[in-house]
Amino acid sequence: MIDRELLDVQEVAVILKIARNTVYELIKRGELNCSKVGKQMRVSQAEVDAYLQRSKGKSAANTWLEQNNVSTRRSQLPLQTARDDIIKGSELIICGQDVSLDILVSHLNTKYENIPVYRSHLGSYNGIYALYQGKVNVATAHLWDGDEDAYNLTYIKKMMPGIPTVVVRIGQRKEGFYIQEGNPKSIVGWLDLKRNDITIANREKGSGVRVLLDERLRLMGISGETINGYNSEFKTHLAVATQVSGGLADLGIGSEKGCQSMTGVSFIPLQTECYDLVIKKSDVDKPQFEAMLDVMLHDDFKNDIQKAAGFDVSQTGKII
Repeated sequence: MIDRELLDVQEVAVILKIARNTVYELIKRGELNCSKVGKQMRVSQAEVDAYLQRSKGKSAANTWLEQNNVSTRRSQLPLQTARDDIIKGSELIICGQDVSLDILVSHLNTKYENIPVYRSHLGSYNGIYALYQGKVNVATAHLWDGDEDAYNLTYIKKMMPGIPTVVVRIGQRKEGFYIQEGNPKSIVGWLDLKRNDITIANREKGSGVRVLLDERLRLMGISGETINGYNSEFKTHLAVATQVSGGLADLGIGSEKGCQSMTGVSFIPLQTECYDLVIKKSDVDKPQFEAMLDVMLHDDFKNDIQKAAGFDVSQTGKII
């Protein structure tokens, strides 16, 4: 029996009955917090116990995927191996983290078995940059421009200079604050970020949520460095909601569906975000891209992302 306070990766894998690589992936996604002892990663027994407790209440999206026999296994292609000969082939290399992309890949695999689909899990800003560099051929984004009060298009124009693009709407959904149940800090909106008694759980640089926060702070004339917890970074909505649920943060930012399965967390809606897919115009008529757009226009795909991710699908598949 393993009873030490700090566990190495192999010991965590044994306790959770998963592979070592899966443990590293959980750490990378922010679902398992770790410390470094020298060059080695260590996870506390308390953190493993907390992860097991959280896993008992899986996210609504994952529960839906399992109930509907949708595989969440992702064909992953490290960016350093995304060579020109791969990009020019029949593959789709889709960049993004949202569960709607898991569903898109599942529908593609079911309907078009001959199209290899790979995933890169870069956030919105870094995904568009990877598209510009030719390391992926499908990016997704939910980047809010505070000056225009609009999503994505201004970023795409600036980050894809000289490259005509096609932007397709995946869906729209509510973004807002995750707060502790009962709202003990009486949080109501963005101006509460000026308070010195608020600690946040932040997302990683380049993610749509991080850009939204930083734009809001810019417009209010607030430096992020003055906010408790600003420099903490978590890679998923669920990881942020977990921090709030555990009392380690007073608020986080994410989508409404992203916290619904987490006990002890409430949601304050603040604005409607647009989640879009971005491809190069020169790729639109290639068979794999036509297949992807065909899937997005079908009602079964729209129904699935509505149920699993909370999207308004009235514009899904529309060229923006």
